[in-house]
Amino acid sequence: MINTDSKFTTLPGSQTTVSLEKNKMRRVLGIDPGLANTGFGVVDYLNGRYRMVSYGCITTKSNEPHGQRLMKIYTNLCAIIDEFRPTEAAMESLYFAKNASSAMMVSEAKGVVSLCLAQHGLDLHEYRPVQIKQAVSGSQNADKELVQNYVKLLLGLEAIPKPDHAADALAGAITHLHYKK
Repeated sequence: MINTDSKFTTLPGSQTTVSLEKNKMRRVLGIDPGLANTGFGVVDYLNGRYRMVSYGCITTKSNEPHGQRLMKIYTNLCAIIDEFRPTEAAMESLYFAKNASSAMMVSEAKGVVSLCLAQHGLDLHEYRPVQIKQAVSGSQNADKELVQNYVKLLLGLEAIPKPDHAADALAGAITHLHYKK
């Protein structure tokens, strides 16, 4: 069966044969949590192709009251979910080697993200940094720049997504699609 209703354009001269199951589009919300910057990226996957839907960053100011910063992350993420209607969500699992206060702030942001996702009926899938590097670039030893270049390549973008938090969120979404086929 030739797919003529694809939301993705095919390269000239290429045809794809798909089953009905493969024809199901998936939409994943990737999140890179942080108190100052929470990156997000929405990626569609259909017939073996990725498509970037949206990305950006929820930014809070350090002079804002702590609770207000968390509320801003929550309300903006709820709006993103309501607008783009993802069916799956993913993010990098947290790890910290040195700074405990930074770890606490990111953990609080992650808690707000987890609450928002749960209220919207979205399961959160977490991936270790090496899993993200492997899934996106093919190497567990890839540096941040190489991963970002692969995000650009896989999504067919003209430039690396900015800020870095948004690129990291897109990498999380791609990783989820890679591991949960």
